[in-house]
Amino acid sequence: MAQTSVKVTSNPAPQTNTTPTGNNLQLFLGTFAFVVCFSIFGSVAAMMPILRKNLHLDPIQVSIALATPVLLGSLGRIPVGILTDRYGGRIMFLLIMAFQSFLLYLWVGFQNTGNYWYVVFFLGMALTSFSVGVGFVSGWFPPARQGMALGIYGTGNIGQSLAAFGSPALVAALGYRWGFWTFGLITLIMLAIYFAKAENAPKTGVAKTLNDFIKPLRERMSLVLSLYYFLTFGGFIAMCLYLPILLTELFKLTPQDAGLRTAGFIALATAIRPIGGLLADRVGGRTVLMSVFPAIAALSILLTQVSIIPFTIGALGIALMLGLGNGAVFKLVPQYFPRTVGSVTGLVGAAGGLGGFFPPLVLGAIRKSTGSFTWGFILLGMFALVCLFVCWRNNSSANTQPA
Repeated sequence: MAQTSVKVTSNPAPQTNTTPTGNNLQLFLGTFAFVVCFSIFGSVAAMMPILRKNLHLDPIQVSIALATPVLLGSLGRIPVGILTDRYGGRIMFLLIMAFQSFLLYLWVGFQNTGNYWYVVFFLGMALTSFSVGVGFVSGWFPPARQGMALGIYGTGNIGQSLAAFGSPALVAALGYRWGFWTFGLITLIMLAIYFAKAENAPKTGVAKTLNDFIKPLRERMSLVLSLYYFLTFGGFIAMCLYLPILLTELFKLTPQDAGLRTAGFIALATAIRPIGGLLADRVGGRTVLMSVFPAIAALSILLTQVSIIPFTIGALGIALMLGLGNGAVFKLVPQYFPRTVGSVTGLVGAAGGLGGFFPPLVLGAIRKSTGSFTWGFILLGMFALVCLFVCWRNNSSANTQPA
């Protein structure tokens, strides 16, 4: 009896399309979670003119109070970014929002004791949300659309504008406590929505070890991007934190007027950020930055003028440039490090946060020793020129780094 030979072929499981195509719902959720987190952080600076009087703080103490949350928010971005790569942005956003809403209800009770400084410090955890959202959002979009998507996500900075305008207005209308409690209530509402609707992007490839996430942090390009973000985001944070003080001290504006003008600065820098991402998608992030850095250097000269018109032109021009720069930098992060976006975002974001930590301290020290802020703005322009030189020297044709 003849034996028939049967050829058995392997029938692999159906392949799913692993290329992300975009998810506007998750982009919306990530962006609004970032909005509420940034509004919590922004409430510290927005309330500072009032707190300065209530607690009798000198310029150095004001600078420390403004810079303290930035320190934790900056350094915390590195481990939070690594955890986001490993466990997903959904759980990390939920934990951060829950913790921050709890702290806002403690704030009022601690305002006149030494514990006040602990609350200010831990409110900086809200800043770590940035590295969570970049990893969360970028996973849902293809490389050609990541610049625009991350630019839209970056508009979550508008949360600081809401706080800058909203906190003083709430205090005037409802009393001191509601300057903080309102943002705690908004955070709890967003927490519930995010819990119900947010999903992590599907992961592809083999599971990674902790070393896989840490290794890209030692790459040269991660350090270069950190330098860029130290200026573009650090400058944004520093101006947001110190504008209420500058406007009330130099131009004798009321806290409400200073808050409104600061909100305008934040709104402009935030609104232009998606344009920076879109331009980076079209012409490249480095090309955008080569225009941004010299413009910041030139505009910083206007900030040295103790006259409201040139100061306003300089501040709004810098807001425009910082927004474009922010969008361009975070187009480059997933371009160079597509598989470890959260980890590298943590490092780059930490640099940006530290860029917001040191300038308030420097400005406070310069103000106390010289009686003016002039040299602080001169240093801003000089640092922008350093970034321009590094960007010029950096190879624009560098290949995407395997992360």
